[in-house]
Amino acid sequence: MMPLAYRIRPKEFKDIIGQDHLVGEKGIITKMLNQEKLFSMILYGTPGCGKTSIAEIIASFYPMSSFSFNASTDNKEKLKDIANSTKYYDDTICVIDEIHRMNKNTQDFLLPYMESGKLIIIGLTTENPYRSINPAIRSRCHVYRMNEISIDDIVTLINRTIEKEKLPKIGSDIIKYIAYSSGNDIRTALNMLEVVSMLDKDELTLENAQKLIGKKSFLIDEEGENYYDCASAMIKSIRGSDPDAALHYMARLLKTGDLEFICRRLLCSAYEDIGLGNPNVGPRVYAACEAALHLGLPEARLPLAYAIVDLATSPKSNSTYLAIDKALADLDNLTSMKIPPHILNKELKSGKYEYKYPHDYKNGYVKQQYLPDELINTVYYEAKDTGSYERAIKEFMEKLKKEAK
Repeated sequence: MMPLAYRIRPKEFKDIIGQDHLVGEKGIITKMLNQEKLFSMILYGTPGCGKTSIAEIIASFYPMSSFSFNASTDNKEKLKDIANSTKYYDDTICVIDEIHRMNKNTQDFLLPYMESGKLIIIGLTTENPYRSINPAIRSRCHVYRMNEISIDDIVTLINRTIEKEKLPKIGSDIIKYIAYSSGNDIRTALNMLEVVSMLDKDELTLENAQKLIGKKSFLIDEEGENYYDCASAMIKSIRGSDPDAALHYMARLLKTGDLEFICRRLLCSAYEDIGLGNPNVGPRVYAACEAALHLGLPEARLPLAYAIVDLATSPKSNSTYLAIDKALADLDNLTSMKIPPHILNKELKSGKYEYKYPHDYKNGYVKQQYLPDELINTVYYEAKDTGSYERAIKEFMEKLKKEAK
C-alpha cells in the first residue's frame, strides 16, 4: 500500500499549504500557467515544504513533454535524452530534483538548451542556490524561495487528512505533538500521523503516540509549553542580559537533543542582538557551536553554555540589524536606482565623473557621492553607545563628517 504522504500528495495548487506567494490565486507561478508563459525556475526551501508537489502540478499541465531527472541518481545520458526531446516539442520541461548535486559539466550542458528556450527546467533544492548552483544556470532561472511550513499549517493539514482519509479521530494534544515533532516537514508529519493512526481507539494517548513515533517531545514542560516558546524565551533572556534565565531555557532545549536548532538561534542572536556591541562574539559563538556539533551530547552542553553566557553578558547593539532592514525596505519601495557614474569609474579622468580614490586623501577619506540620487542623505547605520568598539566607530564617523565640511 502506498504511504499516506504519497496518497494525499496535492494534485492542484489549492491543496498546497503555506506557499500562496507562488501558487495562491495571485501567486507568480499561478499567473505563469494562466498566461501560458512558463519560465525556468529554481524552487528552494526546507525538506517537506512542497517543492516536489508544485513541480509535479506544473508538469501535469504539459503531460506529453515533461520529464524528471534526479541529480543524485541519474546520469548525464538520461539528461541528453531529455535534451534531444526538444526536437519534437515546443515546450520541453525537465524537473531536476536535488539540482545542487549536479556537477558543473552537467550544468553547463544544459546552457544552450535553456538559452534558446527549448528546455524549461524546474530545479528543486534544499540548498541556497546562490551558493550551490552554477551562476550561469542560476542567471537563466527565476529563483523562488519556499516558505517554511508553520506549525498551524501542519495542524490544519493533519485535521484535513484525518477527515479526508477517514482516519481514527485523534486528540488535539497528539496532533500538536506531531506538528511540533515534525520539524516543519509536511512529509514527516504525515508519516507520523500514519503510524499513530494504527493505534486502537483506547490506545490513542499522547504517551503511546510519543513511544510509537520515537521522538523526544518538543512539548517540553508539564504545562505543555512548546519548543519554540522555549527558544524564544532563551533569545529574549540573552537580549535582556540575563545569563541565568538563558541557561535555564537552553537546558530545556538540550533535553530535545536538537543541537543544530540551538546553534542556529545562538548564531542569529550574536549578529542580531550583540552585533558591534561586541564584534568578537560572532566568531566565538560560531566556534563554540562547531565544537558542540562535533562533540555531541552530553558534552555539547559545555561549549553551548560558554556561548550563552558570552552572549548574555555582552554589550548589546542591534544597529546593523536595523540598518540592513531599512536598506531592504527601500529596495521594496524604490526601483531603477542608478549607481553614480563616478563610482563605476568606467571613464578615467572624465571631469566630474572621475572617481576619487580615498587613500590618496588625508585620513583615507574624501567626500563624494556613493548612494544613488534617490537616496542622497539617507542614513541606515546609526552607531550605538553600548560598547566601546561601537563608541569608537561613532567618534570616527563624526570626525570624518566634521573634516568633510
